Amino acid sequence: MAVTMADISKLRTMTGAGMMDCKKALEEAGNDFDKAMEIIRKKGQAIAAKRSDREASEGCVLAASNGGFAAVVALNCETDFVAKNEDFIALTKQILDKAIEEKPADLEALKATKIGDSTIEQLVTDKSGITGEKMELSVYSQIKGESTIAYIHPGNKLAAIIAFNQAGVDAQVAKDVAMQVAAMNPIAIDKDSVPADVIEKEKEIAKDKARQAGKPENLLDRIADGAMNKYFQENTLLNQAFIKESKISVAQYMDSASKGLTVTAMSRVTLNEE
Repeated sequence: MAVTMADISKLRTMTGAGMMDCKKALEEAGNDFDKAMEIIRKKGQAIAAKRSDREASEGCVLAASNGGFAAVVALNCETDFVAKNEDFIALTKQILDKAIEEKPADLEALKATKIGDSTIEQLVTDKSGITGEKMELSVYSQIKGESTIAYIHPGNKLAAIIAFNQAGVDAQVAKDVAMQVAAMNPIAIDKDSVPADVIEKEKEIAKDKARQAGKPENLLDRIADGAMNKYFQENTLLNQAFIKESKISVAQYMDSASKGLTVTAMSRVTLNEE
């Protein structure tokens, strides 16, 4: 039985594969759609395995929030051409929507989550077979709070999600804080959230600089403490100068908008080189 254009179009709609790939799969499967889909799927697995050592540094980063829950995902590929493809962006959005719906605990749980009859991991592999590029769901981060917001920077390469300690946060205030995180890349919410090993490392760097400048050994601890105060101001969200009004900190900006308002969790994901 000859393969018709209608059959090819139907399989293409079902799989997203190219016309020639669909034609060949149907011919090999004797017009059995289930077998043809399996052939296309195996091709995707073969391509994914073949390109497993390739670098997938491009991709799409999307984020969304729903009340007290927010999530961000990053789907990687090899080229910017594929990253900007509507189908690739749509797959990333589909994965994000499922994350918001199911709230999986971690990346592996998200990969195992099903969309239709396939796991998300399988869908990514299938898409790899269609594009011929290595693809990888590399990031899934989720946060919870009294309220949350998601911000996606134009270009789909950078996104941030923020959780607050209050419900009903003014939309502009929430967006301003999310954009602060996206633009300024704070390493922690406040100085108490900075990992101890990071603090020790920065103190040693400050001491070494002071030694090289000829400062006395007995003053190094005091100099390091002063350097850390500046470090916290520049690198922790609540202490950073607010990007829209540098004379006040982010903490002061939020408190002026709503007394006691603060950030309880945040996550920033980027595929850009920084």
